[in-house]
Amino acid sequence: MTSRTDDTAHTGNTHYAKTWLFVPATRMDRVAKAFASGADAVIIDLEDTVALEDKASARKALQEYYAHADYRPVWVRISQAGSDEFAKDIKACEQMPNLAGVILPKAAQATDIEYVHHLTRLSVIALIENARGLYQVDTMAKASGLRAFSYGFLDLCNDLNVQVGTPAADIIANQIRYQLILSSKIHQLAPPIDTVYPDFQDAKGLAARVQLWSQMGMAGMLCIHPKQVAVVQHALMPTTAEMEFARRVVTEYERHGQAVFKVAGEMVDAPVIERCQQLLKIAIK
Repeated sequence: MTSRTDDTAHTGNTHYAKTWLFVPATRMDRVAKAFASGADAVIIDLEDTVALEDKASARKALQEYYAHADYRPVWVRISQAGSDEFAKDIKACEQMPNLAGVILPKAAQATDIEYVHHLTRLSVIALIENARGLYQVDTMAKASGLRAFSYGFLDLCNDLNVQVGTPAADIIANQIRYQLILSSKIHQLAPPIDTVYPDFQDAKGLAARVQLWSQMGMAGMLCIHPKQVAVVQHALMPTTAEMEFARRVVTEYERHGQAVFKVAGEMVDAPVIERCQQLLKIAIK
């Protein structure tokens, strides 16, 4: 595998994108609405949401979108490596070098990631959707061109025979998150992106999910409906009390530079200072 230091792929602002909104490639008319929702990144889907008989016209519609002068860079979820449509999707991406990047579904081996990156010169996000892919995460994390991991939980549950909507499924989901977080950190990838929340009418449940993955250290979330974008963004906002505490800590630290001190009766040391600095940086982004 090629060293990541030799990688020249477009980063697509992966590090700071919090909301990743899917749009079927058969509905390119929805791209403007997707960006208008405030989504940090828009993913044009050539895979699951496009029927086989519509894939050729979907690729053409995507290319026509890029022919307009006012296009905004989008990510593209291509077909699974080894499928009949994979090579056609790759060829289409080669003809659109200004894409933000490529989403590789059902990622299971590093060579597929590097193949996509080598031909397109684009950053790749690997979707883990089966047991084999989950088992190979640490190996894939070394692949040239890889920027981040995400995962498809329903597909993983089907492959692992996990019953969705049970406490057992929650345990498995957190295990998956932890594995992706750890591998991403060790191999200097962007933090992983959480899977979709299927019920786009359940704002309360979505906000709770956002709190969970953000507290674990993940970077963002895949969204399937524009109304989910605002819910995710609001749930990620620090509280007024958290921001005020962070400002006081950083101000006090910059004023005297002491390693240990108290703010509002709470003992502050290096890890607390670092966390407060990160919080203020995130608020600026």
